Parts: sequence; C-alpha cells; structure tokens
Amino acid sequence: MKTKRIDINEVKPTAYKPIFDLYNDLKKSTLSTLAFLLIQIRASQINGCAYCVQSHIKEAVQQGEKQYRIHALSTWRESPFFTEEEQIILEMTEEITNISTHGLSEKLYQKAIKLFEEEEIADIIMGICCINVWNRIGRATLMEPIPSQD
Repeated sequence: MKTKRIDINEVKPTAYKPIFDLYNDLKKSTLSTLAFLLIQIRASQINGCAYCVQSHIKEAVQQGEKQYRIHALSTWRESPFFTEEEQIILEMTEEITNISTHGLSEKLYQKAIKLFEEEEIADIIMGICCINVWNRIGRATLMEPIPSQD
C-alpha cells in the first residue's frame, strides 16, 4: 500500500521555479515540440514515471503525433517509424537518462555533432536533463497519473 507523500509544490512552491524556467526556455529552443515530447516520453518510460508518461503521451496526441509511433517508442531501434535525427535523439535520451552506465558515448556524440548544430545538441541535452528532474520528483513523491477525460 502506498502512503501519501508530500506535494513539493504545496510545501515549497518556489522549488519548481527553476525547473519551469528551464522547461519554458526549452519550449522556445531549437527543439521541435515533437522532438521534445519524444525525449519526455522515452525518458519517462525508462525512469518508470507513470505520471509523466501519461501526461506527455496525452500532449503528443493533442499535438498530432501518431498513435503507432507512440506505441513503437519503447522499441524504436527495431521500428521503421523514426527519422535518423529522431533515432539519435532517442539514443541520446537513453544514454543520458542512464548516465551512470556509460555516460554519453563518444561514438554517439560524434554522430550527433555531424547531424546537429552545437546549440541543438545543447538543447537536446538540456531537454533530457529537464525531464529526468521531473521524473525523479514524480517517482520520489509517488505522483499518480490522472485519468484522461477524453
């Protein structure tokens, strides 16, 4: 049985401000809305954050993302539905989310630097970091997904 945990926003409302500032900056960055949502969904799947998975899938559908791509996201390496750019973003998401395993490999970094400008790589890395912060908050405080009214 889960016990109720604190709501950080109630206990310390200012704690979220820098994370929201980063999130809002990323929404205006070189990352497309779709690329940022793919990062958010994939990292949330890896981290097991049900709240964020549900929230970002709902947002992706509202933004016009195709259901078949969302369903294939956890098996993107075996799927023909993702562009080369998206595959690199997803691989970076996995390596950075699992940073203690290997870090961001030199091989992947070199692939990325050939395909993306430096500012784009910075935005990808910061997007991955941002959702990982939210996932850790969600998991630590046992945030539960809210059923969709759709």
